[in-house]
Amino acid sequence: MGFNLWRQFTLVLTAVVIGVPLLVICWSVLQLLGGGDTSTLTHLWVTVVPEYIRNSVLLLLGVAAGVISIGVSTAWLTTACRFPGQRFLSWALLLPLAMPAYITAYTYTGMLDFAGPVQSTLRDWFGWGYGDYWFPQVRSLSGAILVLSLVLFPYVYLITRATFIQQSATTLEAGRSLGLNPWQCFLRLALPLARPAIVTGTTLALMETLADYGTVQYFGVTTFTTGIFRTWYGLGDLQGALQLAGMLLVAVILLIFIERWSRSQARYDQRSNRPAPPFQLKGWKGIAASIACWLPLVFGFLLPALQLASWSLERREVWADSAFWQLTFNSFGLAVLAAVLVVIMALWLAYGRRQLPTRIVRTSVAFAGLGYAIPGLVIAVGLMVFLTTLDHGIIALSKAWFDYNPGLLLSGTLFALLFAYSVRFLSVSLQTINAGLGEIRPSMDEAARIQGYSPLQVLRKIHLPLLRPSVLTALILVGVDVLKELPATLVLRPFDFNTLAVRAYEMAGDERLPDAGPPALMMVLVGLIPVILLSRAMLKSQQSALKEQEFVPVTA
Repeated sequence: MGFNLWRQFTLVLTAVVIGVPLLVICWSVLQLLGGGDTSTLTHLWVTVVPEYIRNSVLLLLGVAAGVISIGVSTAWLTTACRFPGQRFLSWALLLPLAMPAYITAYTYTGMLDFAGPVQSTLRDWFGWGYGDYWFPQVRSLSGAILVLSLVLFPYVYLITRATFIQQSATTLEAGRSLGLNPWQCFLRLALPLARPAIVTGTTLALMETLADYGTVQYFGVTTFTTGIFRTWYGLGDLQGALQLAGMLLVAVILLIFIERWSRSQARYDQRSNRPAPPFQLKGWKGIAASIACWLPLVFGFLLPALQLASWSLERREVWADSAFWQLTFNSFGLAVLAAVLVVIMALWLAYGRRQLPTRIVRTSVAFAGLGYAIPGLVIAVGLMVFLTTLDHGIIALSKAWFDYNPGLLLSGTLFALLFAYSVRFLSVSLQTINAGLGEIRPSMDEAARIQGYSPLQVLRKIHLPLLRPSVLTALILVGVDVLKELPATLVLRPFDFNTLAVRAYEMAGDERLPDAGPPALMMVLVGLIPVILLSRAMLKSQQSALKEQEFVPVTA
């Protein structure tokens, strides 16, 4: 009994330590609500906060409209219809996930700016000069909405398509028997039943939108993330940045609440082991469906990837530069180290929750997994406040006891970066490990305990061999996420320590877009790994749903 209490205490303590940055932000919000010093927030509210709120809301509304329209339409077409290229497009539409939003922003700026190939070609063709024509400004709020929609729509596509696959054949066949065409079946039957999935996917996309820094900063759109960075680094006002981070955290929590409330208000049991026969789109209808699915793939992945490849060829000497490979080593080394650390913590928490499923353990583990929903910049602000306070305490004690100043041991070091990555990406690993543990029957644990195995021996000899695919998947997902993470790395990295993401950001900030090509292309190539894993899992899921089922296609 005492041993279980000790294990329970260590599990809760681990979860609390992981949640320290969030607790710091929450404490700042509570202080404001409790009548704390509001002079900084009052000044910010009068000067810049209305602009942050307006731009953030417009950005969220625009991205929501974009990801829903693209994600839902492509999910329905690739699930319920058959047309040229449907099998390829059903998994290829996930490829934009491999392209970080800020990288896509750089590529479209390079292509569409005044000196880019598109406007240069137009001027050559028509003999135009500066000021002779109008061209849409890519560096704008509408440009940020378009870029984020093209990159984030796979969140809606993936979740909604899974729902469409599982929807009951009886419902759709009833609609067909009443003479409904594919468009009417979609609007009147499939779309209302898929509303919880659409809301979930859209919420994930909007949380990524709130967390984005590289895209909005490069396009000159002032949002809460750019405001936090400007207040902290530009004005040197950590308290102001903390208060802005608190406001952004409230917005994220509100999104989570809306998503869960929506799901609780709409629960549909539409699973069927007999999928509905697909609509066979022929002629102009099949061509239109194929074009509708190809457009987001071309503009969300293929064109940016080709531009990055072109820049990389233009700067091919970079690939032989030892400084570039030092950056690559820094990035991959950090990603591997963070992935191993995060997966070990996820194993500890997930296995502890399985062994001790008490309410306090379940709540603590769920709290530790909240980090993925919180923007990296918010985590960085909360963590910096905590580590700076801890560093100052260590320095004070060292001076008092040993008359020695050890300097900053935690803030501004790799420890701070690894801590931030652990908070930000623990949820990814936890979900993957929990899914693997869920497939291991509890009777195996009981049989091992009867034979006298300790919990650690059960984990080492039984669970870990069975969890190898889940552990490998978690390592890859976390490693790739760490490799692409920009805001937390930008804020917390040690002095004179760069990564591929930071180098691409710096080169783009200096308007040296071709020089941003090689590091950006390297990140995209690595980002393809989890997309391929997702594609394989999605195809396997669909094949199991269609197993031993024969269809008679319905001609539309």
